[in-house]
Amino acid sequence: MLNRPLFRIDSGEAQGEARDAQSSCFAADLKAALLSHPRTISPKYFYDERGSRLFDRICELPEYYPTRTELAILAAHAGEIASHMGPRAEVVEFGAGSLRKVRLLLEAMQEPARYLPIDISGEHLARCAAELQQEYPGLDVQPVVADYTRRLLLPAPLPGAGRRVGFFPGSTIGNFTPEEARHFLATAAQVLRGGALLLGADMVKDPDILHAAYNDSQGVTAAFNLNLLARANRELGTGFDLGLFWHSAFYNAPKSRIEMHLVSRKNQRIEWDGECFEIGEGETLHTENSYKFTIEGLRALAGQAGFRPGPVWMDAGRRFCVHWLHAPA
Repeated sequence: MLNRPLFRIDSGEAQGEARDAQSSCFAADLKAALLSHPRTISPKYFYDERGSRLFDRICELPEYYPTRTELAILAAHAGEIASHMGPRAEVVEFGAGSLRKVRLLLEAMQEPARYLPIDISGEHLARCAAELQQEYPGLDVQPVVADYTRRLLLPAPLPGAGRRVGFFPGSTIGNFTPEEARHFLATAAQVLRGGALLLGADMVKDPDILHAAYNDSQGVTAAFNLNLLARANRELGTGFDLGLFWHSAFYNAPKSRIEMHLVSRKNQRIEWDGECFEIGEGETLHTENSYKFTIEGLRALAGQAGFRPGPVWMDAGRRFCVHWLHAPA
Protein backbone atom coordinates (compact mmCIF):
# COMPACT_ATOMS: atom_id res chain seq x y z
CA MET A 1 0.00 0.00 0.00
CA LEU A 2 1.11 3.57 -0.71
CA ASN A 3 1.57 5.81 2.29
CA ARG A 4 -0.38 9.06 2.59
CA PRO A 5 -0.48 11.36 5.64
CA LEU A 6 -3.70 12.15 7.47
CA PHE A 7 -5.48 15.48 6.97
CA ARG A 8 -7.03 17.33 9.91
CA ILE A 9 -10.47 18.79 9.20
CA ASP A 10 -9.70 22.32 10.37
CA SER A 11 -10.22 24.40 7.21
CA GLY A 12 -12.07 24.37 3.91
CA GLU A 13 -8.73 24.25 2.13
CA ALA A 14 -7.67 21.10 4.02
CA GLN A 15 -11.00 19.44 3.21
CA GLY A 16 -10.57 20.35 -0.45
CA GLU A 17 -7.07 18.87 -0.52
CA ALA A 18 -8.36 15.68 1.06
CA ARG A 19 -11.22 15.41 -1.45
CA ASP A 20 -8.85 15.94 -4.37
CA ALA A 21 -6.49 13.25 -3.05
CA GLN A 22 -9.37 10.82 -2.54
CA SER A 23 -10.77 11.46 -6.04
CA SER A 24 -7.35 10.87 -7.58
CA CYS A 25 -7.00 7.56 -5.72
CA PHE A 26 -10.58 6.59 -6.63
CA ALA A 27 -9.94 7.22 -10.33
CA ALA A 28 -6.70 5.23 -10.32
CA ASP A 29 -8.21 2.30 -8.41
CA LEU A 30 -11.37 2.20 -10.53
CA LYS A 31 -9.36 2.21 -13.75
CA ALA A 32 -7.18 -0.60 -12.41
CA ALA A 33 -10.31 -2.56 -11.44
CA LEU A 34 -11.90 -2.19 -14.89
CA LEU A 35 -8.69 -3.37 -16.56
CA SER A 36 -8.24 -6.42 -14.31
CA HIS A 37 -9.81 -9.89 -14.36
CA PRO A 38 -11.42 -10.61 -11.99
CA ARG A 39 -12.45 -7.01 -11.33
CA THR A 40 -12.29 -5.87 -7.71
CA ILE A 41 -12.21 -2.53 -5.90
CA SER A 42 -11.90 -1.50 -2.25
CA PRO A 43 -15.15 -1.02 -0.30
CA LYS A 44 -13.77 2.24 1.11
CA TYR A 45 -15.17 3.95 -1.99
CA PHE A 46 -18.73 3.26 -0.80
CA TYR A 47 -18.38 6.06 1.72
CA ASP A 48 -19.05 9.39 0.13
CA GLU A 49 -21.76 11.56 1.72
CA ARG A 50 -24.64 9.61 0.15
CA GLY A 51 -23.00 6.26 0.80
CA SER A 52 -22.51 7.13 4.46
CA ARG A 53 -26.20 8.05 4.77
CA LEU A 54 -27.23 4.79 3.10
CA PHE A 55 -25.03 2.82 5.48
CA ASP A 56 -26.68 4.56 8.42
CA ARG A 57 -30.02 3.32 7.03
CA ILE A 58 -28.65 -0.20 6.65
CA CYS A 59 -27.72 -0.20 10.34
CA GLU A 60 -31.41 0.36 11.22
CA LEU A 61 -32.78 -2.45 9.02
CA PRO A 62 -34.48 -5.39 10.77
CA GLU A 63 -32.35 -7.91 8.84
CA TYR A 64 -29.06 -6.21 9.69
CA TYR A 65 -28.22 -7.53 13.16
CA PRO A 66 -24.54 -6.46 13.59
CA THR A 67 -25.11 -2.83 14.61
CA ARG A 68 -27.81 -3.38 17.22
CA THR A 69 -26.03 -6.46 18.56
CA GLU A 70 -22.73 -4.64 18.99
CA LEU A 71 -24.49 -1.64 20.54
CA ALA A 72 -26.13 -3.95 23.08
CA ILE A 73 -22.76 -5.52 23.93
CA LEU A 74 -21.13 -2.12 24.40
CA ALA A 75 -24.03 -0.83 26.49
CA ALA A 76 -23.98 -3.90 28.73
CA HIS A 77 -20.21 -3.83 29.29
CA ALA A 78 -19.31 -0.13 28.96
CA GLY A 79 -18.35 0.16 32.62
CA GLU A 80 -16.04 -2.84 32.47
CA ILE A 81 -14.49 -1.61 29.22
CA ALA A 82 -13.98 1.85 30.70
CA SER A 83 -12.18 0.35 33.67
CA HIS A 84 -9.71 -1.29 31.28
CA MET A 85 -9.23 2.04 29.50
CA GLY A 86 -8.40 3.86 32.73
CA PRO A 87 -8.61 7.60 33.50
CA ARG A 88 -7.82 10.34 30.97
CA ALA A 89 -7.65 7.90 28.04
CA GLU A 90 -7.43 9.06 24.44
CA VAL A 91 -9.74 7.27 22.00
CA VAL A 92 -8.74 6.82 18.36
CA GLU A 93 -11.66 5.53 16.27
CA PHE A 94 -10.83 4.02 12.88
CA GLY A 95 -13.64 4.46 10.35
CA ALA A 96 -15.69 6.55 12.75
CA GLY A 97 -18.80 6.98 10.58
CA SER A 98 -21.62 8.67 12.53
CA LEU A 99 -19.82 8.48 15.92
CA ARG A 100 -22.77 6.64 17.43
CA LYS A 101 -21.08 3.80 19.25
CA VAL A 102 -18.32 5.84 20.86
CA ARG A 103 -20.90 7.75 22.89
CA LEU A 104 -21.50 4.61 24.96
CA LEU A 105 -17.81 4.56 25.86
CA LEU A 106 -17.52 8.30 26.49
CA GLU A 107 -20.44 8.17 28.93
CA ALA A 108 -18.71 5.44 30.94
CA MET A 109 -15.10 6.71 30.74
CA GLN A 110 -13.34 8.56 33.54
CA GLU A 111 -12.45 12.03 32.20
CA PRO A 112 -11.60 11.11 28.59
CA ALA A 113 -8.75 13.35 27.42
CA ARG A 114 -9.25 13.41 23.66
CA TYR A 115 -11.20 11.78 20.86
CA LEU A 116 -9.63 11.34 17.41
CA PRO A 117 -12.25 10.04 14.93
CA ILE A 118 -10.80 9.01 11.55
CA ASP A 119 -12.95 8.58 8.45
CA ILE A 120 -12.64 8.90 4.68
CA SER A 121 -15.97 10.76 4.26
CA GLY A 122 -14.88 14.27 5.27
CA GLU A 123 -18.17 16.18 5.11
CA HIS A 124 -20.04 13.49 7.01
CA LEU A 125 -17.30 13.29 9.64
CA ALA A 126 -17.11 17.06 10.10
CA ARG A 127 -20.85 17.33 10.72
CA CYS A 128 -20.94 14.39 13.15
CA ALA A 129 -17.84 15.61 15.01
CA ALA A 130 -19.38 19.07 15.44
CA GLU A 131 -22.52 17.50 16.91
CA LEU A 132 -20.44 15.40 19.30
CA GLN A 133 -18.42 18.44 20.39
CA GLN A 134 -21.65 20.23 21.32
CA GLU A 135 -22.69 17.26 23.46
CA TYR A 136 -19.27 17.03 25.16
CA PRO A 137 -17.95 20.62 25.33
CA GLY A 138 -15.14 19.63 27.71
CA LEU A 139 -13.80 16.91 25.41
CA ASP A 140 -11.01 17.63 22.92
CA VAL A 141 -12.50 16.35 19.63
CA GLN A 142 -10.05 16.36 16.71
CA PRO A 143 -11.60 14.79 13.58
CA VAL A 144 -9.21 13.46 10.94
CA VAL A 145 -10.29 12.83 7.35
CA ALA A 146 -8.12 10.10 5.89
CA ASP A 147 -7.78 6.59 4.58
CA TYR A 148 -6.90 4.81 7.82
CA THR A 149 -5.65 1.76 5.92
CA ARG A 150 -2.58 3.78 4.95
CA ARG A 151 0.21 5.15 7.13
CA LEU A 152 -1.13 6.72 10.33
CA LEU A 153 0.42 9.99 11.49
CA LEU A 154 -1.50 11.03 14.59
CA PRO A 155 -0.85 13.94 16.95
CA ALA A 156 1.39 13.24 19.95
CA PRO A 157 -0.49 12.24 23.12
CA LEU A 158 -1.72 15.15 25.21
CA PRO A 159 0.37 16.00 28.29
CA GLY A 160 -1.07 14.15 31.26
CA ALA A 161 -3.24 11.88 29.11
CA GLY A 162 -3.67 8.22 29.96
CA ARG A 163 -3.36 5.32 27.58
CA ARG A 164 -4.28 5.60 23.92
CA VAL A 165 -7.07 3.17 23.02
CA GLY A 166 -8.06 2.35 19.47
CA PHE A 167 -11.73 1.70 18.70
CA PHE A 168 -12.57 -0.29 15.58
CA PRO A 169 -16.22 -1.38 15.79
CA GLY A 170 -18.70 -2.70 13.25
CA SER A 171 -16.62 -5.68 12.09
CA THR A 172 -14.90 -3.45 9.53
CA ILE A 173 -11.89 -5.70 10.09
CA GLY A 174 -13.86 -8.22 8.03
CA ASN A 175 -13.68 -5.99 4.94
CA PHE A 176 -9.95 -6.66 4.71
CA THR A 177 -8.31 -9.72 3.21
CA PRO A 178 -6.40 -11.69 5.87
CA GLU A 179 -3.15 -10.10 4.66
CA GLU A 180 -4.67 -6.59 4.75
CA ALA A 181 -6.09 -7.26 8.22
CA ARG A 182 -2.65 -8.25 9.51
CA HIS A 183 -1.17 -5.12 7.94
CA PHE A 184 -3.80 -2.87 9.52
CA LEU A 185 -3.46 -4.50 12.93
CA ALA A 186 0.34 -4.24 12.81
CA THR A 187 0.04 -0.52 11.98
CA ALA A 188 -2.51 -0.02 14.75
CA ALA A 189 -0.23 -1.84 17.21
CA GLN A 190 2.50 0.73 16.51
CA VAL A 191 0.14 3.73 16.78
CA LEU A 192 -1.38 2.41 20.03
CA ARG A 193 1.88 1.23 21.57
CA GLY A 194 1.43 0.83 25.31
CA GLY A 195 -2.36 1.11 24.97
CA ALA A 196 -4.99 -1.20 23.54
CA LEU A 197 -7.46 -1.83 20.72
CA LEU A 198 -11.18 -2.41 21.23
CA LEU A 199 -12.19 -4.44 18.18
CA GLY A 200 -15.65 -5.53 17.05
CA ALA A 201 -16.05 -8.58 14.82
CA ASP A 202 -18.93 -10.48 13.24
CA MET A 203 -18.93 -14.22 13.90
CA VAL A 204 -19.47 -17.33 11.79
CA LYS A 205 -23.15 -18.28 11.89
CA ASP A 206 -26.12 -19.69 9.96
CA PRO A 207 -25.72 -18.64 6.28
CA ASP A 208 -29.44 -17.82 6.07
CA ILE A 209 -28.99 -15.08 8.69
CA LEU A 210 -26.02 -13.70 6.77
CA HIS A 211 -27.84 -13.79 3.43
CA ALA A 212 -30.78 -11.82 4.81
CA ALA A 213 -28.48 -9.20 6.36
CA TYR A 214 -26.90 -8.35 2.99
CA ASN A 215 -30.03 -8.73 0.83
CA ASP A 216 -32.60 -6.68 2.75
CA SER A 217 -36.21 -6.57 1.60
CA GLN A 218 -36.18 -2.76 1.18
CA GLY A 219 -33.23 -2.81 -1.23
CA VAL A 220 -31.12 -0.38 0.81
CA THR A 221 -28.01 -2.58 0.60
CA ALA A 222 -28.47 -2.84 -3.16
CA ALA A 223 -28.65 0.97 -3.39
CA PHE A 224 -25.54 1.22 -1.20
CA ASN A 225 -23.66 -1.15 -3.51
CA LEU A 226 -24.80 0.64 -6.67
CA ASN A 227 -23.88 4.01 -5.16
CA LEU A 228 -20.23 3.17 -5.83
CA LEU A 229 -20.98 3.51 -9.55
CA ALA A 230 -23.17 6.55 -8.96
CA ARG A 231 -20.29 8.16 -7.05
CA ALA A 232 -17.96 7.41 -9.97
CA ASN A 233 -20.44 9.16 -12.28
CA ARG A 234 -20.67 12.20 -10.00
CA GLU A 235 -17.00 12.59 -9.19
CA LEU A 236 -15.21 11.09 -12.19
CA GLY A 237 -17.69 11.44 -15.07
CA THR A 238 -17.69 7.72 -15.87
CA GLY A 239 -21.20 7.49 -17.30
CA PHE A 240 -22.23 4.12 -15.83
CA ASP A 241 -25.85 3.14 -16.47
CA LEU A 242 -26.89 1.83 -13.04
CA GLY A 243 -29.86 0.05 -14.60
CA LEU A 244 -27.42 -2.30 -16.35
CA PHE A 245 -26.12 -3.77 -13.07
CA TRP A 246 -27.55 -6.10 -10.42
CA HIS A 247 -26.62 -6.17 -6.75
CA SER A 248 -25.41 -9.62 -5.69
CA ALA A 249 -24.41 -10.71 -2.17
CA PHE A 250 -23.78 -14.30 -1.06
CA TYR A 251 -21.93 -16.29 1.61
CA ASN A 252 -18.75 -18.01 0.46
CA ALA A 253 -18.58 -20.72 3.13
CA PRO A 254 -15.08 -22.10 2.35
CA LYS A 255 -13.65 -18.60 2.81
CA SER A 256 -16.00 -17.64 5.70
CA ARG A 257 -17.01 -14.40 4.01
CA ILE A 258 -19.92 -12.55 2.48
CA GLU A 259 -19.07 -11.30 -1.01
CA MET A 260 -20.78 -8.32 -2.63
CA HIS A 261 -20.66 -7.86 -6.40
CA LEU A 262 -22.16 -5.66 -9.09
CA VAL A 263 -23.21 -7.94 -11.95
CA SER A 264 -23.44 -6.70 -15.53
CA ARG A 265 -26.89 -7.46 -16.99
CA LYS A 266 -25.62 -7.38 -20.61
CA ASN A 267 -22.51 -6.79 -22.71
CA GLN A 268 -21.61 -3.12 -22.33
CA ARG A 269 -18.88 -0.61 -23.11
CA ILE A 270 -17.79 2.15 -20.75
CA GLU A 271 -15.99 5.06 -22.41
CA TRP A 272 -14.14 7.13 -19.85
CA ASP A 273 -10.99 9.21 -19.68
CA GLY A 274 -10.02 8.43 -23.26
CA GLU A 275 -10.32 4.67 -22.83
CA CYS A 276 -12.96 2.07 -23.59
CA PHE A 277 -13.73 -0.69 -21.08
CA GLU A 278 -15.80 -3.71 -22.08
CA ILE A 279 -17.80 -5.63 -19.49
CA GLY A 280 -19.45 -8.85 -20.56
CA GLU A 281 -22.89 -10.09 -19.56
CA GLY A 282 -22.64 -11.79 -16.18
CA GLU A 283 -19.20 -10.36 -15.39
CA THR A 284 -18.87 -8.67 -12.03
CA LEU A 285 -17.15 -5.90 -10.14
CA HIS A 286 -16.32 -7.35 -6.71
CA THR A 287 -17.01 -4.48 -4.30
CA GLU A 288 -16.74 -5.96 -0.81
CA ASN A 289 -15.77 -8.92 1.33
CA SER A 290 -17.07 -9.27 4.87
CA TYR A 291 -15.16 -12.02 6.64
CA LYS A 292 -16.75 -13.77 9.62
CA PHE A 293 -14.62 -14.91 12.54
CA THR A 294 -14.31 -17.36 15.39
CA ILE A 295 -12.96 -16.15 18.73
CA GLU A 296 -9.81 -18.24 18.37
CA GLY A 297 -9.24 -17.21 14.76
CA LEU A 298 -9.41 -13.48 15.50
CA ARG A 299 -7.17 -13.78 18.55
CA ALA A 300 -4.59 -15.61 16.46
CA LEU A 301 -4.74 -12.91 13.76
CA ALA A 302 -4.26 -10.15 16.35
CA GLY A 303 -1.38 -12.05 17.93
CA GLN A 304 0.43 -12.15 14.59
CA ALA A 305 0.31 -8.33 14.58
CA GLY A 306 1.81 -8.04 18.06
CA PHE A 307 -1.32 -7.70 20.18
CA ARG A 308 -1.88 -9.74 23.35
CA PRO A 309 -5.46 -11.02 23.67
CA GLY A 310 -7.54 -9.77 26.59
CA PRO A 311 -11.21 -10.08 27.54
CA VAL A 312 -13.91 -10.87 24.96
CA TRP A 313 -17.54 -9.77 25.24
CA MET A 314 -20.34 -11.26 23.10
CA ASP A 315 -24.12 -11.61 22.91
CA ALA A 316 -25.97 -14.69 24.12
CA GLY A 317 -26.50 -15.92 20.56
CA ARG A 318 -22.77 -15.68 19.74
CA ARG A 319 -23.50 -13.54 16.71
CA PHE A 320 -21.00 -10.75 17.43
CA CYS A 321 -17.95 -10.26 19.65
CA VAL A 322 -15.93 -7.34 21.01
CA HIS A 323 -12.25 -7.95 21.83
CA TRP A 324 -9.89 -6.09 24.16
CA LEU A 325 -6.40 -6.41 22.68
CA HIS A 326 -3.32 -5.18 24.55
CA ALA A 327 -0.92 -3.26 22.29
CA PRO A 328 2.81 -3.99 22.68
CA ALA A 329 4.63 -1.80 25.20
